[in-house]
Amino acid sequence: MTESATVPAAVRDLAARFLADAAAVDAADSVPEAHLRGLADAGLYGVFAPVSVGGLGMGEPELRLVVEELASACLASTFVWAQHFRLLGAMLDPGTPAALREELLPRVVRGEVRGGVALAGLLPGPPRLTARPADGGWLVDGQAPWVSGWGIVDVLLVAARGPGDTIVTLLTDAREQPGLTAGRQRLAAVNASVTVRLSFGGLFVPGGRFVGQQPYDPVRAQSEGLRLNGSLALGVGRRCCALAGPSPLDDELDSCRAELDAADTSGMPAARARASEFAVRAAHVLAVRRGSTSALAGDVAERLAREAGFLLVFGSRPAIKEALLGRLTGQGPH
Repeated sequence: MTESATVPAAVRDLAARFLADAAAVDAADSVPEAHLRGLADAGLYGVFAPVSVGGLGMGEPELRLVVEELASACLASTFVWAQHFRLLGAMLDPGTPAALREELLPRVVRGEVRGGVALAGLLPGPPRLTARPADGGWLVDGQAPWVSGWGIVDVLLVAARGPGDTIVTLLTDAREQPGLTAGRQRLAAVNASVTVRLSFGGLFVPGGRFVGQQPYDPVRAQSEGLRLNGSLALGVGRRCCALAGPSPLDDELDSCRAELDAADTSGMPAARARASEFAVRAAHVLAVRRGSTSALAGDVAERLAREAGFLLVFGSRPAIKEALLGRLTGQGPH
């Protein structure tokens, strides 16, 4: 695939290591520390940070291909690593308080501080996670049902609905503490991502961990990150194509990638739906090609089918769900 030629050799080498471990990671309770060290050694925790601050300085097109390459090898490890992007972006944002950036940016870029996310405040509808001012900081209440990397990441970037229909962004240590409890979610795929449900009950976040506050924009909240999430589906579909052998799916993979790359905000849900549905079909083609062994627990086709099913609902939005249902029921565009 010509796109691989633009992926740095260090990333291809790391992907080969990920691929060799993929079955073991699928059966594990947590992604291995060796994978996280590998990401750090390759500079990938600072993947889009400028070279001037120790990052790799990758642009969006390169980053998409790196995510796809790694997801095609080990979805769980790639999934946990991708949670770090929001923390990295926040530390690079000039709007983030300077003291916080000076304290954390170098360590975030090197992967010495790993980030996770609790973004329930961005979800549409009534606020699920709220933040209110308190003496010396903020108090956070509510639920964040899907938080990955627990016990793996060091800090959480929390996006909660604040006063005046705003989004308040805060940092907190990724550990149980007064006002914050975690319950493990057992996932059918990428369970090694250590995904938990967090309950916030008056968690106090000091003012020094305040990242920012801005008006709640439902359109922006529902569109951020959609393209990179699409690269996860492309990665799974790509692995299925490689294992199944040459077929028209190869051209379809390239077409899905091109559609995602070209999509604007209004077109992204349909492009994401197409990529996710493609990954499922590619996994099923692989299962048929492999025959009855694909029915065995732990078979590569069985794992990839579970991962493709997971990506039907991960990072979804109402518009993506509607487009997916249309494709899967034969009532939407193909």
